[in-house]
Amino acid sequence: MPSILDDPKSYYAEAFRTIKTNIKYSSADKHKKVLLVTSTEAGEGKSTISANLALSLSQDNKKVIIVDGDLRKPSVHKQFRISGSVGLTEVLIGEQSLDSVKYKINPYLYAITSGHIPPNPAELLASEEMEKVIEKLREDYDYVIIDTNPIGLVADAQILSSKVDGVILVARYEKTKKENLLSCKKMIDQVGGNTIGVVLNGIDEKRGKYYYYY
Repeated sequence: MPSILDDPKSYYAEAFRTIKTNIKYSSADKHKKVLLVTSTEAGEGKSTISANLALSLSQDNKKVIIVDGDLRKPSVHKQFRISGSVGLTEVLIGEQSLDSVKYKINPYLYAITSGHIPPNPAELLASEEMEKVIEKLREDYDYVIIDTNPIGLVADAQILSSKVDGVILVARYEKTKKENLLSCKKMIDQVGGNTIGVVLNGIDEKRGKYYYYY
């Protein structure tokens, strides 16, 4: 994956520092610990954004965990080159504990992969057990980043958006349609979710910052 570690002084890395700052100051009265990253459709780069955001937050010596909440087409294990055979699915069905499925990426960053692809992803993500997982991670970490499937395709991300502190939408330059982005925000609003910003992905570095957050 493109990584902020490749060149810490690049536009790419600087953009994630901007995203990180905006998250910290997105609400004066409530610290947003649990963040969901989604997009309108596949191919917009949400998983790369999730991984680099988690890395960037961990560079501040904050305890961070990234969770693969995409139980249909997972990719966090690919981003960090770890095994995806056991993960969130096994926790939700009671076969594994949270501690047993965590991977240590660096001294401050941990990851939980999706595990096996279940026949009922939406049902598992809507379960009380998923709420318990989120609350446990909220207690144990400074930031929890949940990478999930595109909200415009299936209900999973909409379900999760009601359980987190903030939702970040990823859009791709010259690909994502404005009406689709607005439609996805409306879906999040309908379940009481809180969209805190949009990351515009895929801008040519020669034209300015690679990622822009607002």
